[in-house]
Amino acid sequence: MELPLTINPNGIPLPDTTEALIREKAARLGRFYDRIVGCRVTLEGPGGHHRNGSPYKVRIEISVPGPDLVVNHQAGENLPVAIREAFEAAQRRLQDHVRLLREDRRYAESA
Repeated sequence: MELPLTINPNGIPLPDTTEALIREKAARLGRFYDRIVGCRVTLEGPGGHHRNGSPYKVRIEISVPGPDLVVNHQAGENLPVAIREAFEAAQRRLQDHVRLLREDRRYAESA
């Protein structure tokens, strides 16, 4: 099943290769938890008047049963690196969420 994905590039052009990278990384999240309802990725670039290369901002919102998981990430001047690091953080957050669900289930079964 393909993950419902929304990509919002705010103020930056989105090349096809970057969009493909985001889609690949988002699809990979489905391996860690099969109950993901949706994923929204928001990209913000440096302002129009920057001189020193403001960081790119990547926000990933993962909709799961219960509260949504949100990752806000800022990186240097390289957008693909910012995307990769943000999805690595999202993967860790998702793995922690799954781990907590398993512990809650184990605790409920033993009580």
